[in-house]
Amino acid sequence: MDVVAVSASAELANYLDRGQVLVSGAGYEAARAVWNGAVDHRPAVVVRPWTRGDVQAAIRTAREHQLPLSVRAGGYDWTGRSVRADGLVIDLSRMRRVTVDPATRIATVSGGAMVADVVAAASPYGLAAVTGTIGGLGMAGLTLAGGYGPLAGRFGLAVDNLLGAEVVMEDGRVVRTDATHEPELYWALRGGGGNFGAVTAMSVRLHPLTQVLTGPIVFPWREAADVWDRLGTLLANAPAELDVQSGVMSGKDSGPMLYLMPTWSGEPAHGEKIFADLRRLGSPLVCRIRPTDPAGLLAPAGSHAANGRHYAIRTRNLPGLTPDAILALIRAGGTRTSPLSAITLRHFHGRPARIPITATAFGVRQEHFLAEITASWLPRDRDGALHRTWADSAATALVPTALSGAYPGLLGPDDHYQITHAYGGNTARLLAAKTKYDPDSVFSATPLPTGQRARSWITA
Repeated sequence: MDVVAVSASAELANYLDRGQVLVSGAGYEAARAVWNGAVDHRPAVVVRPWTRGDVQAAIRTAREHQLPLSVRAGGYDWTGRSVRADGLVIDLSRMRRVTVDPATRIATVSGGAMVADVVAAASPYGLAAVTGTIGGLGMAGLTLAGGYGPLAGRFGLAVDNLLGAEVVMEDGRVVRTDATHEPELYWALRGGGGNFGAVTAMSVRLHPLTQVLTGPIVFPWREAADVWDRLGTLLANAPAELDVQSGVMSGKDSGPMLYLMPTWSGEPAHGEKIFADLRRLGSPLVCRIRPTDPAGLLAPAGSHAANGRHYAIRTRNLPGLTPDAILALIRAGGTRTSPLSAITLRHFHGRPARIPITATAFGVRQEHFLAEITASWLPRDRDGALHRTWADSAATALVPTALSGAYPGLLGPDDHYQITHAYGGNTARLLAAKTKYDPDSVFSATPLPTGQRARSWITA
């Protein structure tokens, strides 16, 4: 550890309680570990705050000692941006409090709360939050980037349900922002990610919902092209209550299979009819549709844990399931270099597609399918370059049928063209907000276009 890190950690140790400042040991190792085992960043100092004041102290110390800074909650960014190598990491894992006001249907969510924390707090009141399906994902990171999920078609993206936030800025000031207080910061946070400050609390809108229908439908690979084509037709007029995730997974023989994971959040009888139509898209090998509460939409605990697997992700936004797009997906699914690799399509439609593009910083409001191409392999597999090449090739094959930008939360530091176009017509306004609220580029979370700025805040 260099002299700067020694000085910074000693200064913080004088202010914070024992165990909150880590430079080595088991706690340090746990804090630097992220979901992607291929990331091996070693921060100089890890700070585990209990309070907003602790976060302020950490930020001021990082600035004083000119240490790079990052903020970590769930650690699910596949590039490891939440753990800055040789920097100061603010690990919010101790700030996970969630309180629910059932009368206003608003949850107050601390900056380190996980998706599962929010779902569990809302459930006793018959309420649901818009989230993804990974319980261990940080709620703030998911929300600020956009937040696709199985309830988004009906209720909007997670970011569309953000009512306000408490943010510690680059100079240590605390700013509370919503539609009437610092409205430009509120606009930028909703889709611009955690690039403007450390979010220590959020107000999130909840929705009355006690039951959904969901479950996997798996089709043989020989039917994949036809099923995807028919699915595209069915989803062209899909009600907002229907979400269908589809993709490529491995069967028992490690060969590819096409799966659908539909979710229906409306009136059950109507959902049963729609699910019957989904079953008739082909000859399903598996169909396990069941009623469940919103907590049942989360994947089983541990299924997405940081288990040491290595990952590389590429992404495209597809305006539709066209024949050319389907052909590219079929070729990619049939040429996977690892049985652990997968392709996922998430349908963006309904309420979020009706929100004006200028209402938030989120850059794409037209109906589309978010394609997530995930190369995955075990650490002992020395063919990492081979698997990354597969992901690159699959993403390149989709370029002719894809929109220019993509979901910033999945973009890597080298995806320059997609980063440039990720925010569409909101780019100039977003960069102006970055200049206003974080002129020294202290915070880096999801990628932002560099524009004409001399210094990039995109880090790996």
